[in-house]
Amino acid sequence: MAEWVGIGKRARRCYGFDEVALVPGKVTINPNEVDISWNLAGRKIEVPIMASAMDGVVDTTFAARMGELGGIAVLNLEGVQTRYDNPGEILDKIASADKEEATKLIQEIYKKPIKEELIAKRIAEIKAHKVIAAVSSIPQRAERFGRIAQEAGADIFVVQSTVTTVTHISREYEVLDFSKFCAQMKVPVIVGNTVTYEVSLALMETGISGLLVGIGPGAACTTRGVLGIGVPQVTATVDCASARDFYYKQTGRYVPIITDGGMNRGGDICKAVACGADAVMVGSAFARTKEAPGRGYHWGMATPHANLPRGTRIYVGTTGTLEQILYGPAELDDGSQNLVGALKTSMGSIGAGNIKEMQLTEVIIAPSIQTEGKVFQNIQRVGMCK
Repeated sequence: MAEWVGIGKRARRCYGFDEVALVPGKVTINPNEVDISWNLAGRKIEVPIMASAMDGVVDTTFAARMGELGGIAVLNLEGVQTRYDNPGEILDKIASADKEEATKLIQEIYKKPIKEELIAKRIAEIKAHKVIAAVSSIPQRAERFGRIAQEAGADIFVVQSTVTTVTHISREYEVLDFSKFCAQMKVPVIVGNTVTYEVSLALMETGISGLLVGIGPGAACTTRGVLGIGVPQVTATVDCASARDFYYKQTGRYVPIITDGGMNRGGDICKAVACGADAVMVGSAFARTKEAPGRGYHWGMATPHANLPRGTRIYVGTTGTLEQILYGPAELDDGSQNLVGALKTSMGSIGAGNIKEMQLTEVIIAPSIQTEGKVFQNIQRVGMCK
């Protein structure tokens, strides 16, 4: 599979969402009758879409609404929600500032220390709506924050960093032992991010309940540009799904994988599931909702190469409600709304009655399919040709 790129160096060809397409099946199913639910540590979740743990995307109100609609929104425990008693005021200031002012403002805002008492308060605010409360932190704070979150009633704890491995070497700080951490936690632990078979398998062996897949594809992520690191999401998802399946055959324990980043249209989500994902994590699509605390802005995840704790601020506009993004009706023709409807329709056209069957879909390499025969769309600047 690899090709020579120079003397002594070979490179493997990898693929992203725009380079592949799905082949329709021999049987079709009524989209209203397909099952898109997935399971995490024995818990059935109706919608296989999670909202990213970004300050511009998820606050307690957003998390509650996402839960009511059947999905999960992950609250960042290291952002404004746990640093300020009234985070809405802070986010409004950022959203109304110009580019230069916003950068300075963000630098100042994240200098304020995290108030641990606010962790329990935010979780209680989500749980008051009787929905799943999912929260996240980086590995260095996972033990302390995990203990607090668990006692406060959190249902899922996410440990997330730019690149996650079981073996991490550092003399500067204490390294998180994933096996010990998962054994101590009484709630499901989702860990990420990774993109390779070997690391996925090693992480599953520590006892994690779910795995986030994706390095570099996010709308606000600078990892590929700054560090040159990343694997296109189609290949990353297929490789990590293969590790999941091997681990399941060996142990009988199924660890779902969640493709994280690089998806802003329904078609991307359909392709992620067809490549092996059990669920997906989305940021930019939800940053556009009227319920998003960032008021149309999108903040990236914390990265070791960035001076800002939450990465880059990108304005993506406000287009529709959270319910519209998930269930429609779609007012836009670019595939960014009615994500659940798109997944169900795709599954019906392929003949997949559930997520497991969708993962068996035939995938073809088709880099020109996005523009093939789209002459009139290009002229009229509609759909994806805008």
